[in-house]
Amino acid sequence: MKTARLMAGVPTLNAGLYRRIRFLVGDPVAIIEVQDAGKTESTLILRDIEMQRAKVSANADHIACPAEYAPAGGLSGDRETATAQSVAEFLLRSGLKEVTSDRSLPMIFAEMIQRVGIRVLCDTEWGLIERRQKDANEIESLRFAQSQTELVMKRALQTIAKASTDASGVLLHDGTPLTSERMQSMIDVWFLELGFSNPCSIVACGPVGADCHDHGHGPLRTNEPIIVDIFPRDKKSLYNGDCTRTVVHGVVSPAIAAMHQAVVAAKAAATAAVRAGVTGQSVHEATSRSIESSGFHMGFPPNDASPDYASMPHGTGHGIGLEVHEPPLLAAGGPELLIGDVVTIEPGLYCKAYGGVRVEDIVVVTKDGCVNLNSLPEGLDWS
Repeated sequence: MKTARLMAGVPTLNAGLYRRIRFLVGDPVAIIEVQDAGKTESTLILRDIEMQRAKVSANADHIACPAEYAPAGGLSGDRETATAQSVAEFLLRSGLKEVTSDRSLPMIFAEMIQRVGIRVLCDTEWGLIERRQKDANEIESLRFAQSQTELVMKRALQTIAKASTDASGVLLHDGTPLTSERMQSMIDVWFLELGFSNPCSIVACGPVGADCHDHGHGPLRTNEPIIVDIFPRDKKSLYNGDCTRTVVHGVVSPAIAAMHQAVVAAKAAATAAVRAGVTGQSVHEATSRSIESSGFHMGFPPNDASPDYASMPHGTGHGIGLEVHEPPLLAAGGPELLIGDVVTIEPGLYCKAYGGVRVEDIVVVTKDGCVNLNSLPEGLDWS
């Protein structure tokens, strides 16, 4: 029985599609896999001006353009609609009655296919396991991305730690106030020089860092914890790095020292729990046990909590690859880990009185444990 599977969209926007075809283009494309008599052949349909490059680089058996599969009424002048029409015509000429897509199929493709009487099914899991289990090339791309992330992280932490201060305790760099926004801009420039794109980094000082996803704003101050979380993308490979460290310029208070010690211990407990076959939930439970054994709390603080109530309201980590946040989650309900999963381990503690502390590494899941892609120290002193 002849069957077909379909992925479609814009590879620069659809990471799963890009991983399938390994060809980067900013216009709509479609990859159709037809299985017949035990043999599978794939056809990539894309703009005619991209065909020659695709023949050299794309992961497909055949390369075609929409004009080769134009329906009797002709193709739309809209590129996405025309690509969808050509897919429908391809399926018709192949004698197929139905096609299975992944979860990301744009609605225009489903509409054009259904208009010609072909049924569209959705395999909600297709592509997810494949993306989770990174191959050797992907792991090397992630290793390189993380090494460059650490270079910039170290530079940022040392810039903060070695800053001077004014009379009010505001950090100064080259004689002018060092703010979260200024530090974020500096990080952006450093990554541009390395060939990376970078979304807005988190540089959150003191009580601002009590909100674990506040990107930070205003002046950085001495004697306060500063969370620095950066997650850039390599422009060549498209794989991401992700690293968090916490730095204190000046004196580390006993409260922050205790929070930091608990976070580092929780990261070690979670890392020790990672291996193929355990669930993301069980890794998160290891984090929770460690945090609570250190005298802190899990979950959001109660409404009547005191300002110095410190807790961890988020999961332990997430998958990473072509996107910063991918399956699997290391949190409640997290699935069984697989060999080749690449995940972050990032426990943190946050309180309104002092701010937050978070430390994050990336690990590769193996049969018996994991391999840590980080080498940076975990401490608060970067002077």
